[in-house]
Amino acid sequence: MEYKGYKITEGKNRVIVENVIDFNPVHIFECGQCFRWLRQPDGSYTGVAKGRVINVSYNDGKLELYNTNIEDFKSLWFDYFDLGRDYSLVKEKVMRDEIMKQAVSFGSGIRLLRQDIWETLISFIISANNRIPMIMKTVNAISETYGREIEMDNKKYYTFPKLSDLSRATIEKLELCRAGFRCKYILGTARMINEGEMSLDGLASMNTKDARDYLKRFPGVGPKVADCTLLYSGTKYDVFPTDVWVKRVMEELYFKRETGFAEIQSFAREYFGEYAGFAQQYLFYYARENKIGAN
Repeated sequence: MEYKGYKITEGKNRVIVENVIDFNPVHIFECGQCFRWLRQPDGSYTGVAKGRVINVSYNDGKLELYNTNIEDFKSLWFDYFDLGRDYSLVKEKVMRDEIMKQAVSFGSGIRLLRQDIWETLISFIISANNRIPMIMKTVNAISETYGREIEMDNKKYYTFPKLSDLSRATIEKLELCRAGFRCKYILGTARMINEGEMSLDGLASMNTKDARDYLKRFPGVGPKVADCTLLYSGTKYDVFPTDVWVKRVMEELYFKRETGFAEIQSFAREYFGEYAGFAQQYLFYYARENKIGAN
């Protein structure tokens, strides 16, 4: 069958999507935007998202999703993998100089996932001053402790916990998940939303500055965590998440001098406009993998 420009075939517990371009699982799952996907020995990736566990593989324009069906593809995975977006256009818009041409060429298969905003917020609170392997372990431990058990091929996986379940956590139990000083931020954020003091529902309708400022009211959320939450949930794409390392990368590649966060944000907003988030992801992946700004 045809679906929004793609040819889709359903097999035994799997969906095969043809005519998929600008899609590389390594670039997508290892560019720093998500923490629940693990590479398998055969090069495929298994992950937990949207309350499901699936395995994803890609070869020569053919995307194969295992442990799912066409209905879930239409209602969940089409949007999750941002398959409705023309990334050829995105690349054209961000390749404004030789640096970006190199970055886009290097990470040509990146797509920005449209992740659940609640999970994204908590995951990036955990990411503060943390390394990706440790973030992944903590997010997984929290899911095992407070999430729901699901299975694929007789192996157990765990969904990210619901707001109501995480809001009933204790600092002591969260500490066993190795979240460190972030435990109080996780619990504080969960309770603020659960008790109705804050809500994530209206962020999409706010302008970007207001959405960022609103998220910064949560404990442990600064500008970078707020921007990551907005970008990796597919809520706003004109943000440019900037931490100390991204600052060094921008100084080395663009400014050729020391600069401030405000100047970087202003530059990204004016230079890349509504595509700033995509530009940041191509740059981030390119710089990290090539150890630019590492010194």
